[in-house]
Amino acid sequence: MPRCANASIPCLRPYGGGGGAGIGQRSNRTLRMLTGLASIDAGGALIGGRRFVDLPVPGREVGVMLDASAQPAGMAGIEVLRSAALLTRQPLTRADEVLERVGLAGAGRKRVGQYSLGMRQRLGIGVALMGEPRYLVLDEPANGLDPVGIHWMRGLLDDFAAAGGTVLLSSHLLGEVAAIADHLVVIHHGRILAEGAPADLVSPGRDLESAFLSLTAA
Repeated sequence: MPRCANASIPCLRPYGGGGGAGIGQRSNRTLRMLTGLASIDAGGALIGGRRFVDLPVPGREVGVMLDASAQPAGMAGIEVLRSAALLTRQPLTRADEVLERVGLAGAGRKRVGQYSLGMRQRLGIGVALMGEPRYLVLDEPANGLDPVGIHWMRGLLDDFAAAGGTVLLSSHLLGEVAAIADHLVVIHHGRILAEGAPADLVSPGRDLESAFLSLTAA
C-alpha cells in the first residue's frame, strides 16, 4: 500500500500518476483511498478541501472510474447511465447526452456484456461525467481503447480541463501520461519519487519512460 505519499494536485489541469510494472494495485488503492473506498491508516485525502465521504452528492463534485469492467453485464449501456443520472440527481435526459458524448449512441440498447473493453471504458468515463463534476479520478482510462479512442479521450480530457476541471489519472502507459498531463507524480513501491511539470522531470532528448527508469534505478 502507499507509504509516506504526500502530494497536492494543482487545479485546472490534468494530473498524471505513473507507476512501474507490478504496482497497479498500489496506484488503484491510492485512488480508492481518495474516493473513500479503502481505509486510510494515517493522514487523510481531501478533494477540494473535503473528504469524499463528506460530499453531499459525491458524483456532482467528483467523477470516478476505477474499474470499467465492473459494470453490470446484464444492463444496457443507457440503463447504466440512467442509474448514474439518478444517483447524481440529474434528469434522465442527461444519460442520452452523455451516451452521445462518449461515442456510444449507436450501442446504448446493447447489453454491457456485449461491449468490448474499449466500449466499457467509454461507458465508465460517461458514468464519471454524468454529474458534471469539477474533478475526475480515472484509473487506466486508456485501457482497451484503440488509437481513435485514445485520440478521443485526449480531446475529452483537454476540454474538461480547459473548462476549469481537474483530472487525476493513474496509468502505466507513460507515453500517454506525458501526452495528456500538465503535472506529474512518479510513484514507485508506494513512495513518491518525483513531482512536477513534464519539462521538469524529463531532460531534453529523453522521454518519460527513460526518466522513470532512471528514477527507480537510483
